[in-house]
Amino acid sequence: MMEEDFYATLKLKTGEEIFAKVCAEEMEDKTILLISYPASISEVKTRMGICGYKLEPWLKTTSEDMFILNMDDILTMSESYDIEMISMYQSYVRQYQKLQNNQSKISRKMGYVANVNDAKEILEKIFKSS
Repeated sequence: MMEEDFYATLKLKTGEEIFAKVCAEEMEDKTILLISYPASISEVKTRMGICGYKLEPWLKTTSEDMFILNMDDILTMSESYDIEMISMYQSYVRQYQKLQNNQSKISRKMGYVANVNDAKEILEKIFKSS
């Protein structure tokens, strides 16, 4: 049975704190969480003492936007009703989606495209001639 989505801050057993849109689902004898666009949160302080928050992708080496977490990996979870935090998160998601849609495809207009064997030959010739 699918529950309604909600915004939440999750503290994982690893110590990581993430903010995401969450959907809880019961599967057989355990609960899993589907999290969309999880963002790690860090505090930003200035010399004046003004504090804010910075959102970054939770996992930086993937372009996936949805992940599955087992409830056993979660230390605590707090549903968020903070309009400012939700608004900041939604802005982060829009920017993330915009970046994903604008990623360049490799083309010949970008420069020379070669296969591995051709590139290896060329580099070996350059190396031997130096």
